[in-house]
Amino acid sequence: MTIKYAYYPGCSLESLAREYNVSTRLVCQDLDIELVEIPDWNCCGAAPACQVDHMLSSALSARNLALAESFKLNVMAPCPKCFNRLKEADLEMKDNPDHLREINNLLEKPYHKGVQVKSLLQVLYQDVDRELISCRVKTPLQGLRVACYYGCMNARPTDINDFQNPEDPTSMEEILAPLGAELVDYPLKTYCCGAAFGLARVDLVLRLANELLEMATLVGADVIAVACPLCQQNLDLRQSQVNARYRTRYNIPILYLTQLMGLAFGHSSKELWLDKHFVKFRKLPGATQAVSSGAR
Repeated sequence: MTIKYAYYPGCSLESLAREYNVSTRLVCQDLDIELVEIPDWNCCGAAPACQVDHMLSSALSARNLALAESFKLNVMAPCPKCFNRLKEADLEMKDNPDHLREINNLLEKPYHKGVQVKSLLQVLYQDVDRELISCRVKTPLQGLRVACYYGCMNARPTDINDFQNPEDPTSMEEILAPLGAELVDYPLKTYCCGAAFGLARVDLVLRLANELLEMATLVGADVIAVACPLCQQNLDLRQSQVNARYRTRYNIPILYLTQLMGLAFGHSSKELWLDKHFVKFRKLPGATQAVSSGAR
């Protein structure tokens, strides 16, 4: 049975995190999830709009929700910040009729509160049967030790991410388990990576990244799985800088959850854009050759 969602990629997945976009689309197709990209979608505003103008921030999200509503589809957003902004705006408009009226006065197409917003993690965790995931596996990830890293916004705040334990989320582990990977206990799974401070406070981000990478090394992880563009960027792009500052030798690939799923489903490294990462993922443990870079 096909599940259908209005797909909101957001700005990051159209720029710095295109491999997350590509792998999400491939995996959703494999799992019979039809994604209908919201036409003419706009930026959700992320953190800056919230700080500058609350009405602007809400209106940006409301416009996207109204566009999705015209297709009579619920919304799925892979980026946790986009998901957070869309759902927060949706809940506020549903709880406050006056706020909804003010927002609709700013929009060309009014929003009628007819949409639910889900993250990619929530969709894969709640809407996809584990048996279906198992059936799609062509290349089991046996022997690959994976640390699942949620960061701040894939488990919090609880009124937005209300489908799992905010202190000890397990959705990624449960999604990856049918792929055959060995899921290591990662105590810092909800620890902050520094997020957007990567621009203003590189020193802070390097310190946090070092702590995250050190823990991944201590628990014996081969890779770190993420579901957030900022987390991926701060641990992958900054890894060489961490090594230079702290005289470490980390060489831990930071892969999106959907890239790991894509590998297990038989997609090539080229299809999944694995070579885009700074720290390269070369081969699965026990494999006789590197992950295929050609067509399946």
